[in-house]
Amino acid sequence: MADAAAAIASAETSVGSVAPESKPQTAEIKRWGDMVDDEEQPGDTASSSEDKVVGELEVDKLTIEDSKKVNKFLDDPEDSSIQAVTSGDTPYTSAATFEDLNLSPELLKGLYVEMKFQKPSKIQAISLPMILTSPYKDLIAQAHNGSGKTTCFVLGMLSRVDPNVKRPQALCICPTRELSIQNLEVLQKMGKYTGISSECAVPMDSGNNDRSRSRPPIFAQVVIGTPGTIKRLMSQKKLSVVDMKVLVFDEADHMLAKDGFQDDSLRIMKDIERVNGHCQVLLFSATFDETVKNFVSRIVRKDYNQLFVKKEELSLDSVKQYKVYCPDEMTKILAIKDRILELGENLGQTIIFVNTKRSASMLHKALVDLGYEVTTIHGALTHEDRDKIVKEFKDGLTQVLISTDVLARGFDQQQVNLVINYDLPVKYETPSEPHYEVYLHRIGRAGRFGRKGAVFNFVMTDRDVMIMEKIDKYFGTRVKEVASWNSEEDFKVALKEAGLL
Repeated sequence: MADAAAAIASAETSVGSVAPESKPQTAEIKRWGDMVDDEEQPGDTASSSEDKVVGELEVDKLTIEDSKKVNKFLDDPEDSSIQAVTSGDTPYTSAATFEDLNLSPELLKGLYVEMKFQKPSKIQAISLPMILTSPYKDLIAQAHNGSGKTTCFVLGMLSRVDPNVKRPQALCICPTRELSIQNLEVLQKMGKYTGISSECAVPMDSGNNDRSRSRPPIFAQVVIGTPGTIKRLMSQKKLSVVDMKVLVFDEADHMLAKDGFQDDSLRIMKDIERVNGHCQVLLFSATFDETVKNFVSRIVRKDYNQLFVKKEELSLDSVKQYKVYCPDEMTKILAIKDRILELGENLGQTIIFVNTKRSASMLHKALVDLGYEVTTIHGALTHEDRDKIVKEFKDGLTQVLISTDVLARGFDQQQVNLVINYDLPVKYETPSEPHYEVYLHRIGRAGRFGRKGAVFNFVMTDRDVMIMEKIDKYFGTRVKEVASWNSEEDFKVALKEAGLL
């Protein structure tokens, strides 16, 4: 107990020298995910080398081998209640097999040989016919985390591209570089036998003197990247959109939210519409609040299709959620050290979510001082460091990752079975209000594609109690309580209920 107290005091002293305890700066809290990826440059000047090609990004080195993906807690995903709303008279038949989709032999080979898929998941079976059937209507799709949404739009992009036309034909916009690179990995693997070229357009560190204005135009047939970089490439006429057939927004609720990337996303859409009236728009996310849903429905074409899951069905069934009452900060760290990490040592990997860079630094130092090897990622790190930390975690070289919400969305690591909400997610403008969408995305890092997982929510203050109650009410659930933060037996019971012990 004394060791933990000393570690916290040391951590707070260390962090205190970096940033004062005073009111946080507005600039730091406005953007979701603690991000600095796509800050707009004054006068739209070219930022240094923000649009590296795939080879320069060394995306292949960021991938993980299949042998490292084995997860003993893998279950077949349970069917989710997905409702489809179609427009017009176009008939859509759910696909029981990938052959039902009339895919090319090269794509089928990629699905079976490289991806090792056997049949479409439920959302794939319903959405892929909508994406791949003429007249190629726009689609708004919402489904559970880990249900196979990425395959839907990646397969949609690969299917629509003509391999003989060596120009950009599909564009995917993502909120973070990590998600962009991850989606590119999936596309390259699935499209291995198609000969379709791809490129990643994400911000790079300013230490490199290359300028996007001096780079050659993009000829890759599929481009995946972050909104600020894509917008700059388009404004500099380096990315042509005249042949664009598909525009995808991954994590679309954030891409089109006012506190997200709405301005950049709308600019990209309008610039494409100006020269290309036949580009299909696909919007995918696990969450759409009503405000964003109403806004999205106004910006797509009127005859769009949609898939959605009812709000109360979104909380993942395969992931067991618990709340742990902790009287102070020290007991939160002791609960992590002596209970969760000790019991979870052989259960896979753990992600610990915090709300601020300051909290991440404090917790990192406290756990390291107590003898734990942990890594930490947040938006203020260099892009090179972020890529290195993600690669080490995906390769299984590190077991515990502390993260701000920069990895809350879309980060897919099959070995993650434990998620800890050290700080409960709240809205930055109104900290007394839970951020329901971020909560759902955080817990979705465990239980990917129906796997077993457990989430521990730390509740320390009266505000935490109120936030947890609001989360219960919003999702229509009752998160179970771990009776004592200091009881090994209580945590064992929770992990057994989650199917992890």
